[in-house]
Amino acid sequence: MTRLGDIASKIRSKNAGPFWLTVDIFCDGPEAFERISTGMGSAEVARAFQVEPSSLRRFDIGALNVIKFSLPRHPVQGAADDRDMHGAAFGEILKGLEIA
Repeated sequence: MTRLGDIASKIRSKNAGPFWLTVDIFCDGPEAFERISTGMGSAEVARAFQVEPSSLRRFDIGALNVIKFSLPRHPVQGAADDRDMHGAAFGEILKGLEIA
């Protein structure tokens, strides 16, 4: 199996307000986009982030070769146990995700 980090050209995460996180998966072209889009299930992404699948929002944007996920941010930004104030390190969680 191939890992997402081996196919995607860039995986970026950031805050989408204090309560939501956005993860963008950039692909070099339509082939990589199609492979990731069809080979990566939303349930696996939800499991990796330890959130309910129903709370995960997925956007496959073929014209840009980007797959975007939005999910609740736990802990919320600025909480006492928040170790990533900007949400920039959450994308690393997906790099090891296996793609069918």
